[in-house]
Amino acid sequence: MAAAKKTSGKSTQSVDAKGGIAPYEAAAGEEYMNNDQKAHFRAILQAWKQELMEEVDRTVGHMKEDAANFADPADRATQEEEFSLELRTRDRERKLIRKIDEALSDIDNGDYGYCEACGVEIGIRRLEARPTATLCIDCKTLQEIKEKQMA
Repeated sequence: MAAAKKTSGKSTQSVDAKGGIAPYEAAAGEEYMNNDQKAHFRAILQAWKQELMEEVDRTVGHMKEDAANFADPADRATQEEEFSLELRTRDRERKLIRKIDEALSDIDNGDYGYCEACGVEIGIRRLEARPTATLCIDCKTLQEIKEKQMA
């Protein structure tokens, strides 16, 4: 899949090893969450969402085509378990699509890339790793510690 690659804030066509969009290479002194960075993350999020939506379509097609009323109860159970697993996976992906939509909305309103808890920059590398991140690494670490204490 051809994708825009950022080199010193400029875009060129490239393909990375994962077949997605190459990591953003910020220029020295470049302003955080400038228009190029926003466009880069919008492209990542839109490509990710498109991939998930295509997977949903494949699942629906697979379930329609492969649905059969097997005479053998073991075969029926195997098929039902397979469909159940696929549906659970798609449900998780549906929730991820909602997070992607929220991130795209944050880009539109200028909140993307900033921690919801403390307001500091989340950081380009963290957003590359997790484009839907809403907390900086410090706040996320504190959240996880609190969750462990509550468990």
